[in-house]
Amino acid sequence: MNAPAPKISFVSLGCPKALVDSERILTHLRAEGYELARKHDGADVVIVNTCGFLDSAKAESLQAIGDAMAENGRVIVTGCMGAQPDEIRDKYPNLLAVTGPQAYESVVAAVHEAVPPAHDPFLDLVPPQGVKLTPRHYAYLKISEGCNNRCTFCIIPSLRGDLVSRPAGDVLREAEKLVKAGVKELLVVSQDTSAYGLDTRYAPSPWRDREVRAKFYDLSAALGELGAWVRLHYVYPYPHVDEVIPLMAEGKVLPYLDMPLQHAAPSVLKRMRRPGNQEKMLERIRHWRTLCPDLAIRSTFIVGFPGETDAEFEELLAWLKEAKLERVGCFQYEPVRGATANGLGDPVPDSVKAERQRRFMEAQQAVSLRLQKAKVGKRLPVIIDEAGPTVAKGRSKYDAPEIDGSVHVAFRRPVRAGDIVTVKIESADAYDLHGVAV
Repeated sequence: MNAPAPKISFVSLGCPKALVDSERILTHLRAEGYELARKHDGADVVIVNTCGFLDSAKAESLQAIGDAMAENGRVIVTGCMGAQPDEIRDKYPNLLAVTGPQAYESVVAAVHEAVPPAHDPFLDLVPPQGVKLTPRHYAYLKISEGCNNRCTFCIIPSLRGDLVSRPAGDVLREAEKLVKAGVKELLVVSQDTSAYGLDTRYAPSPWRDREVRAKFYDLSAALGELGAWVRLHYVYPYPHVDEVIPLMAEGKVLPYLDMPLQHAAPSVLKRMRRPGNQEKMLERIRHWRTLCPDLAIRSTFIVGFPGETDAEFEELLAWLKEAKLERVGCFQYEPVRGATANGLGDPVPDSVKAERQRRFMEAQQAVSLRLQKAKVGKRLPVIIDEAGPTVAKGRSKYDAPEIDGSVHVAFRRPVRAGDIVTVKIESADAYDLHGVAV
């Protein structure tokens, strides 16, 4: 009689890039015959993939580790916070292992040591697209690791290293497998998507009947041939980003740019050491919209960065009102251990940060509401995320999962998650749209 397959319980915290790491670890373990447990209690071992970017994220990671230790006691820690193992070991000295980000082999080796696989691996245990932690109809496609930028508020390069790009052929073959498995939307992610291939000098690699360069434009164009929605995330505004806008106008990739700008005042951007050509962003955004009128831009901004004056914040606010970005997030500056911004001095009081965040989001909500109401009466393609009895929840081309708004769809014919339906928009608020499937 065969021994029961060992069971793994898994917690994945942090950004979509960390989620891809989790999927890779689980795909490897499933190929070796390990089963996934729904609860920590009863699993042979628990893996916690941590986030270590902000103190609040570290606190969440430590809480998740503590919960796993309390419920199971046999815990392996990996991810960004694993790059600082002493901090974890000080609190939880009895962990089985602590490994850093992207350390797939180390995680698998630690699992083998804790609970050996029950039998030799059979790859047919795993679907061709691997184990996915997202819903079946969309998937994150990671094209590179690490980052060459040295933004003063960020410690990602010290956690994940410098830019390492995947060959374009490898990325495209993974994307093909995902689409063949039923994925309707590919969300392209990395730490710095528009820098893709810089480290390899844009080296070409074979795909189908040709060579494809490891370059932002070339990869985007090739992904656009697969018949799925292609959504671009974490795109720094380097000049060559302009080349991709026509692909959006032609419908090859979605008219959506997730572009973390962080501020608009040149003096603050200089202190942040932000990359890209941000001085002329308003001019460039206007040009992009002449090429692709339905372009939606999502961005994030930081208020209360060290030394941010009232005048610099007012400059950001004025820029925001003029830029008319579709989707915006705003965060209060939070010091990160090891970030060079900590040495800038002149901290902004917490009460001022909170007031600036409130004013920023109030201004953006007014912009968002106007843009959303302009969609009323239009017919938009919507991908369904959740099907209900009479109303389904989905997203338009202008909305990424989990971070942007939703479209609430009344329907007469049954719809399923992953369906792309045409919806007539009947009403709008600052974040969501409401309409009827036609």
